[in-house]
Amino acid sequence: MKYVAICSVVLVISMFAYLVSESKMLSYLSSDPKVCINCHTMNTHYATWQHSSHREVASCVDCHLPRDSFVKKMIAKSKDGFNHSLAMTLGNYGYNLRVTTDAAKRIQANCISCHGNIISQMLDNSQLYTLADSKVRMGRQCWDCHREVPHGTTRNLTTTQNNLGVKEL
Repeated sequence: MKYVAICSVVLVISMFAYLVSESKMLSYLSSDPKVCINCHTMNTHYATWQHSSHREVASCVDCHLPRDSFVKKMIAKSKDGFNHSLAMTLGNYGYNLRVTTDAAKRIQANCISCHGNIISQMLDNSQLYTLADSKVRMGRQCWDCHREVPHGTTRNLTTTQNNLGVKEL
């Protein structure tokens, strides 16, 4: 009986180690953009980011995760990871990925934190227009105007400019 118990424990530990290794679980603790391409559906987004103006100054986590607290970052990463895993397992993500409301708030907050000077200038300029003839509509998401930043114009998982396979730059 003792032998069976020891073998069972070793088997469970081995299976867990195999699962950790195959899923690249520990890589998700890093901020390396290559972690995002552990899942093949993110190749398009990674490839377009590689060709963007943001590549040199912002990685995936800089835009998509909270930056004010490690705990908030890990909670968001866990929640997003669970949702991604569920979608990949069930195969219900479709050809066009859509950002969740929570993720959209994070992305918007990160855009504002990096581009605060520009945004404050836009707010100051908007005050110059009267409400009657104003063509400046405030309260939009940054990507309402900057749709192509940083992932380009094609938002489909099957076709993307510059996506001839993910390359190391």
